[in-house]
Amino acid sequence: MTQRLDYFAIAPDLFQPMIDQEKLFKDSTLEHSLVELVKLRASQINGCAFCIHMHSQDLRAHGESEHRMQLLNAWRESSLYSDRERAALAWTEALTRIEGTAAPDADYESVAHVFAPREQVLLTLLISAINAWNRIAIGFRTPHPAAEEANAA
Repeated sequence: MTQRLDYFAIAPDLFQPMIDQEKLFKDSTLEHSLVELVKLRASQINGCAFCIHMHSQDLRAHGESEHRMQLLNAWRESSLYSDRERAALAWTEALTRIEGTAAPDADYESVAHVFAPREQVLLTLLISAINAWNRIAIGFRTPHPAAEEANAA
């Protein structure tokens, strides 16, 4: 895969609002592991290798277990995720696949049950943001670091 455009080098100023938003997520009441699991799950659904690599590396660096990362695409079948994580992952899938789900009431009710109203907004913005990042990285064919290492060899 060949990168189409180095979007960040060309227009870093256009990405500043998204970077500022990422800082808001980092400094929010949402747990770091939950934020990264949401980002990883949306990236899996969207097939964004760059983002899958980035968020799995971040989770690993913060002590996340390999089992939880490996089972993430089957989280509904696993007991390794908390009620809060399960609600966030269901909402992530619903919003990432919005064309087919229309954001079901049951998924929203699960989120509303375990997240305060402000956190519901944060979570929804987080899901929207990672979907935007995925589309940018996929659209411009941003290679993940392992691809760069393979090309160098």
